[in-house]
Amino acid sequence: MTRVLRTPIFAANWKLNHGPTDARAFMQRFLQQVPRVDDRSLLIFPSALSLAAVVDAIKDRPDVIVGVQQVHTESLGAFTGENSVVIARDAGARAVLVGHSERRHLFGETDEATGRKMRLALDARLIPMLCVGETLAEREAGATEHVVLRQLEAGLSALSVAEVSQVVLAYEPVWAIGTGRTATPADASAIHGVLRGALRSRAGDRAGHIPICYGGSVNRGNVAELLAAPDVDGVLVGGASLDADGWSAIVRTEVAH
Repeated sequence: MTRVLRTPIFAANWKLNHGPTDARAFMQRFLQQVPRVDDRSLLIFPSALSLAAVVDAIKDRPDVIVGVQQVHTESLGAFTGENSVVIARDAGARAVLVGHSERRHLFGETDEATGRKMRLALDARLIPMLCVGETLAEREAGATEHVVLRQLEAGLSALSVAEVSQVVLAYEPVWAIGTGRTATPADASAIHGVLRGALRSRAGDRAGHIPICYGGSVNRGNVAELLAAPDVDGVLVGGASLDADGWSAIVRTEVAH
């Protein structure tokens, strides 16, 4: 199973954008601007229908990992329209987003479901990126730590200590996604520290090897400052990853640590 090193990580979530034609053009331009790297991890999560186009584009670029944006809670069966971890792996995916805020809040994905998906992802030898984060109302109520720790525990509930060290986390405050509002580096670092402490309680020394990314209105103007914050090991980028030139610039960001 491919492993993602702790720092730095640049992950692009295209959401419901870029069909196969656009995906091929994007990847051609992006790969021209970003030569093979060994000092950072690059992940791209295209829409399911564009997965094959991206997998084909990176066949000579083992430094780029392609993933799917979501999977079902069963590996196979009569679940029309869903993604399977088994089929995703067979199609060339090596990673999967689990519990993204849009899956939770728009599609009703539960904490229990994230735990089942994490189990299936590891069984299928996919790298699961577990997303946690609070809404604005939860933040204003002072419930941020409670929410992210609850989501973390649910997502890791079916994993052994050794398996926990194979996951990637992403803290994505819901109030900062697609809004132009971004948690300050200090805000992000503080919650990442809370998550790191919880991981340490669960996985001991292995917790130090688990990457924690930040997601929420990340762009060229704030990415370097975010990555310089303690315990921020990478970024999960939405809208700013849709332009090949802009994404290339983000990926080439000088990282302070």
